Amino acid sequence: MFESAELGHKISKEQYKKELPVLREELLDAQLDLLQSAKFPVIILLAGVDCAGKGETMNLLHEWMDPRHIESHAQRELTDEERERPPMWRYWRDLPPKGKIGIFIGSWYSAPLIDNVQGRTKNAELDQQLDRISHFETMLCNEGALILKFWLHLSESEQKKRLKKLEKNPKTSWRVTESDWKNFKMYDRFRLVSERMLRSTSTPEAPWIIVEGADERYRSLSIGKAIHEALRRRLDAPVMTAPPEPLPPMFSSIDGLQILQTLDMSKKIAKKKYDDELSTLQGRLNQLSRHKDFNKLSVVMVFEGNDAAGKGGSIRRVTQALDARAYRIIPIAAPTEEERAQPYLWRFWRHLPRRGRFAIFDRSWYGRVLVERVEGFCTQADWMRAYGEINDFEEQMVRNHTVVVKFWLAITQDEQLKRFKEREKIGFKRFKITEEDWRNRDKWPLYEQSVCDMIDRTSTEIAPWTLVEANDKNHARIKVLKTLCNRIELALEKI
Repeated sequence: MFESAELGHKISKEQYKKELPVLREELLDAQLDLLQSAKFPVIILLAGVDCAGKGETMNLLHEWMDPRHIESHAQRELTDEERERPPMWRYWRDLPPKGKIGIFIGSWYSAPLIDNVQGRTKNAELDQQLDRISHFETMLCNEGALILKFWLHLSESEQKKRLKKLEKNPKTSWRVTESDWKNFKMYDRFRLVSERMLRSTSTPEAPWIIVEGADERYRSLSIGKAIHEALRRRLDAPVMTAPPEPLPPMFSSIDGLQILQTLDMSKKIAKKKYDDELSTLQGRLNQLSRHKDFNKLSVVMVFEGNDAAGKGGSIRRVTQALDARAYRIIPIAAPTEEERAQPYLWRFWRHLPRRGRFAIFDRSWYGRVLVERVEGFCTQADWMRAYGEINDFEEQMVRNHTVVVKFWLAITQDEQLKRFKEREKIGFKRFKITEEDWRNRDKWPLYEQSVCDMIDRTSTEIAPWTLVEANDKNHARIKVLKTLCNRIELALEKI
């Protein structure tokens, strides 16, 4: 795989001086077109052998293009804040918006590669990590991102030569550490694992580009030209007018029976019993949040449901039991301009809680397969693909010791109509009812089908849906609290 990057590629000083001004002008023009169109983000990964020129390349790209519209990120030690969240959290936060360029040295490949080279993980675990990375990059590409991955390569003899040269020069000797020489002794192992990684993650939408790093001029021109060609090709691509390929139809039960129809919407709880159970459950939840091992967990709660189903009331009964410093409520509405410039999951990743904390989502990432599906705010391909992306998102949370608790609060059409009319009569509740709420009632069957599909495809063993009969608000609140306490207790038992 690396043979062609060990041939001794070179560019003369004269040729470099001749080609560089043209390339810089072309790069700036393409960057300006990218900025003005804001059609897609560009993600550039610079990885490879130590001393192959990753840092120099990043600096050159800042010099050749307008650095105001480039966001650069280098691999560094994890902060406490990052250790308490899924590994990909730090990278989601750093993704560039549409119209901008993000450059990563190291990136999401660094830890899996180094851990395997140094024997901290086995090949099976490495393969799982690389598979998750491929899914991540595929999702970014499906959301429109242009991903350019460069592997800067040096032969073993060339790397040794570079290290000695840097070490000998008093001005650069600080760049060579004992750790660098220790890593050099593992060159063969590093090369073997790197080849496995590149082979596994070089995909049609995000292929690896291997560049020999021995000659600075060759390396710089090669990477600069590759970036320009990819940018220009994407910017100049014609708008597709052909109809999309038909997708397989969603399966519907031939007898018309759906999971929401199996709920007993007549369930109620007496006021006295409700008051007693509410007090008991809130006390139980408070004690669980103060458990000696709770700081090893985090909790993400998702509240979805029909309009006027009582999500806000259920959330308040949860937060009444908690210290206000331990939770955040994240209300989800239409995406802002900043959020529309990012992949749709970006605005949810940024709100994931630290250990010992609760994040409570009043509506959530499931909007993609509910309102966006029904209202046509995304394509069928987008929401069909989202089921798998959501399951992967939640799996990453659970793997990081997050308890994911999801509630669908269901009410009947008659109960919803009753609550709508009550809200219109009460001054301090009138703000809760909008024209959109009334309009959505006309699409009840479409929303009901979307909910059933959502449950079928995203209710997993690690993050199941809890369906809550919410015609009686008190019954719904007790069921929410019981479920939450049970899930936290189960997670604490596994620690």
